[in-house]
Amino acid sequence: MSSTKPLTSTPTAPSWREAGLPFYSYNHFLRQRFGGRVQKVSLDAGFTCPNVDGTVAKGGCTFCDNRSFSPSRRLPRAGVLGQIDQSIVRMRNRYAGCDKFLAYFQPATNTYAPVARLRPLYEEALTHPQVVGMAIGTRSDCVPDEVLDLLEEMAGRAYLAVEYGMQTMHDRSLEWMNRGHNHESFLDAVERSRGRGFEICAHVMLGLPGESHDDMLATARELARVNIDAVKIHNLYCVKNTRLADQVAAGDVTLMGQDDYVQTVVDFLELLPPTMIIERISGDAPPDFFIGPDWCLDKPAVKRAIEAEFVRRGSYQGRLHA
Repeated sequence: MSSTKPLTSTPTAPSWREAGLPFYSYNHFLRQRFGGRVQKVSLDAGFTCPNVDGTVAKGGCTFCDNRSFSPSRRLPRAGVLGQIDQSIVRMRNRYAGCDKFLAYFQPATNTYAPVARLRPLYEEALTHPQVVGMAIGTRSDCVPDEVLDLLEEMAGRAYLAVEYGMQTMHDRSLEWMNRGHNHESFLDAVERSRGRGFEICAHVMLGLPGESHDDMLATARELARVNIDAVKIHNLYCVKNTRLADQVAAGDVTLMGQDDYVQTVVDFLELLPPTMIIERISGDAPPDFFIGPDWCLDKPAVKRAIEAEFVRRGSYQGRLHA
């Protein structure tokens, strides 16, 4: 007798798993989308932040010196096209044959200006013949609807990723870092960004003072619940000329160790949906700005350790995603 149960197809494994990857890496996503390697080139458009200029706070984030996070802020600033050309020259020394690039508006808050100022900057970046898209780093409290309308327009022309500095779901940690907004602000920006054609990415930091392992995994579960497109993850590291540097020197803040970080990242990724792109799993800073921890300067070693932990567990991104 034939079965009365409806026929169901066997679920297809995500392409990144078929490629033997433990998580949905950004490199894999970009290669699928653009047919080859794509690299970001950092651009400094001269923006500031509302928690620097006094609009919501002063002094900026506790951990932040923008020069340490962005190559473009450590160099004399040319125009948008000039910066792209400078960065491409540097990239070609490292990635021979790469001829496709994303214009990455990186340091400070890159939507913190009127549309009349933003539009020509974004449009200029897209005129470069080797630029196939843009990434824009910003804050959730700096995307009024008219700016989101502009971003939607740009997304209609080329690939666009908008990176919101979520950092954590815990308001007490956002207060510690002098962020100047709460988690509800992030949720509001995400909801107003949905359906506009651009990738919604969240930046998250692990190892924030006072956050337990469970606290960090609560942020992972919140990301899974909100179900955005992509996430960037790195540990809290310390650079010079910041309030964090003073706190580390005084012994008030202890930075996360590598073994703890590797375990936490794998736990974190196991909770995320397998469709969420993982744009970054570690971070570092230039040695002349850097204080610690030393282990995060060797990003390839950190990546290998994270991949080895996935293998040891027989695990992968999304294994525990409900």
